[in-house]
Amino acid sequence: MVKILFVCLGNICRSPMAEAIMKHLIIKEGLEKKIDVDSAGTGDWHVGKQPHEGTRNILDQYNISYKGQKARQLRKEDLASYDYIIGMDTENVGNIRRLAGFQPSGKIQRLLDYIEDYPIADVPDPYYTGNFEEVYEMVSKSCENFLKEIKIEHNL
Repeated sequence: MVKILFVCLGNICRSPMAEAIMKHLIIKEGLEKKIDVDSAGTGDWHVGKQPHEGTRNILDQYNISYKGQKARQLRKEDLASYDYIIGMDTENVGNIRRLAGFQPSGKIQRLLDYIEDYPIADVPDPYYTGNFEEVYEMVSKSCENFLKEIKIEHNL
């Protein structure tokens, strides 16, 4: 089982959006028994809360389920449990690496690294900007490309 963890700051906007989109893509591909997806936040402010209203609205608009999602905080044991830990921005990746004790790991990456030649490196936080549609487009394209790479790498 390939295990993916998406990480953002509070686990209510970007990472649950990525989790929901990736699960949706995985189900479309019939790979739900081969790939597991979750999300977490580096902070603890929203633990136990459902995704942000803006995230829920955009996912509803595209008929993508977020059923059962509740915010949780990234734990040190997650670092060993997941094959891929994907941060939404440079700050999140830095926080993940700090939790990992700055040990080298190829499995910790930024989500937008999966869009070649993209003009920005970080997925903006719609909690502050309100740009849920723009973030949805970035996350969706990144997840599509990431899933293609996973299928090739793991012969799925």
